[in-house]
Amino acid sequence: MASLVTHLAALALRVLRKPTLESAADTRAWLHGPKEDADPPHWLTARHWVNRRETGGFPVYTVRPRVGTAPERAVLYLHGGTYVSEVSAWHWVLVSRMADAGCRVEVPVYGLAPEYTYREAFPFVTAVYRGLLADVSPGRTLVAGDSAGGGLALALTQTLTGAGLPVPARLVLISPWTDLTMSNPDIAEVEGSDPWLAPAGMLEAAAEWADGDDLTDPRLSPLYGPMAGLPPVDLYIGTRDLLLPDTRLLRDRVRAAGGSVEFHEEEGAFHIHPLVPVPEGGHARERIMRTVREL
Repeated sequence: MASLVTHLAALALRVLRKPTLESAADTRAWLHGPKEDADPPHWLTARHWVNRRETGGFPVYTVRPRVGTAPERAVLYLHGGTYVSEVSAWHWVLVSRMADAGCRVEVPVYGLAPEYTYREAFPFVTAVYRGLLADVSPGRTLVAGDSAGGGLALALTQTLTGAGLPVPARLVLISPWTDLTMSNPDIAEVEGSDPWLAPAGMLEAAAEWADGDDLTDPRLSPLYGPMAGLPPVDLYIGTRDLLLPDTRLLRDRVRAAGGSVEFHEEEGAFHIHPLVPVPEGGHARERIMRTVREL
């Protein structure tokens, strides 16, 4: 049973956030509205060493702990936001915890729809990963992401071998958006209980991100991509998350391809709960931090 805090947070999300995605017209207005500031908050720059650079014309932030030697472990973190919203305070909190665990964390700020598409994102995040491996062994590197960033993290990893790059030691995917077609019939069973996401708005965002290309292209929907050869995968999902059916399907397809999956399904939790300050999120964050420390 979900905690009282989660119930209250879900009520707030249903009132404040879900209406934006329930209507295609409202989603279009959101898509074409001003973007938020992607810069790290002051508290993060006061707590950690933070460096900003550009790769291929897009910003990349490197976050390191202020104490100790240069980290020998690294995380490439791809933020979510339906490919429309910038990295948020919730993302920076998780990045900070990873740095506290003794990791160098790379945060690529990829271009967002409708101005940019997946065509710009792929060479950018691939270049960031390639540059990271110049300093850190792939055996001590983790690729992580949430929601849209989780789908991008999986799609990136599926393409690394073809790009002549080694895969990371592990993938950590939080509520990953892995099928932009939203065609899984089981989604209808979850939609009413999800306080945040709705197919109408997500399909609108997906169309902008794909810019006319087939949504089943694995670079857009990695659920249709190759599952063989992936590193061990950790999946975090709640039972009140619209992406639950596709995340279960991803688990099954990775296992069918001979891969290793740790599947964490939290009863009553909503979308990206490990990023949210609720008890269920705290438990998930602790598991993620243990994984990071064991790199």
